[in-house]
Amino acid sequence: MSKGRVFSGARPTGRQHIGNYLGAIRNYVALQADYDCVYCVVDLHALTTLRDTELIRSNTYEMVLDWLAAGMDPEKSIIFAQSHVPQVTMLHTILSMVTPLGWLMRLPTFKEKVRQQPDNVNYGLLGYPVLMASDIALYKADTVPVGEDQLPHLEFSREVVRRFNAQFGPVLVEPQAKLTTTPRIMGLDGVNKMSKSLNNHIELAASAEEIQKRVMTMVTDPARRYKTDVGNPDICNVQALHKIFCSSEERIQEIDHECRHAGIGCVAHKREFARDLANALAPFREKRAELEKDPDHIWDILADGAKRATVIAEQTINEVKAAVGLP
Repeated sequence: MSKGRVFSGARPTGRQHIGNYLGAIRNYVALQADYDCVYCVVDLHALTTLRDTELIRSNTYEMVLDWLAAGMDPEKSIIFAQSHVPQVTMLHTILSMVTPLGWLMRLPTFKEKVRQQPDNVNYGLLGYPVLMASDIALYKADTVPVGEDQLPHLEFSREVVRRFNAQFGPVLVEPQAKLTTTPRIMGLDGVNKMSKSLNNHIELAASAEEIQKRVMTMVTDPARRYKTDVGNPDICNVQALHKIFCSSEERIQEIDHECRHAGIGCVAHKREFARDLANALAPFREKRAELEKDPDHIWDILADGAKRATVIAEQTINEVKAAVGLP
């Protein structure tokens, strides 16, 4: 039985943090065992804000470097940059012809973006979801890994595909969601989701010293002021992350007990978590350092991925053109 095909894309944001890893990258790695995976750096999407466009190339390099160091395998997956396969822009144009304007203007994401950048409400911003649908449809992906909060985005893509197929025949594949169950990864402030823009993150590539410095700023149980105070590990962000990166389940249970009985202070717990996190990420740092010795290899991987992606894209575009009557 043939494998299903997964597609997922991410904007080029440079070095990845542990929230990116827990929320997406480790899932990308795991899916390689059971699916034909197509992973894309969606650099065209990054243009919608028109900010820091000069960083797109370096951010692409740094992000792919982290992907590879984390275990994404170019021998098992197609890894490429969106703009390197221009057929996506043709499909975007064609799908835009069957997408009602009302669908786009009603999307909560568009309204949110308008609030975020009221001085730059451009056509690309409005058409962003159609380009996203084109990314998925171009490679005939039947499976898209998403969290529950992303289901509306995927449902929009499914609606566009259904509308195209209803008018021109069953050419495109209607993608199905593969729900991921990653918990919300909070940042160092313990209030907001981990984010580079909020500077509340820890990079995967951070050194042991950098990790300790960042961890020591983390907010713990806000009600606990002194070591002698009884703590509540259920609401402590340090404990939440430590559970993921500690190699000993027994030690996590001990810390839980000690915290509830004022047996361990927040500072001591942070130091222990920083050490365990640095140890857990050591293999990643080593692999990344090795890959970094040959920067051209990263671009070669992206070039090869684009070639392989183009084979699929050309076939899909030829079928779409024939279906709509283009010569």
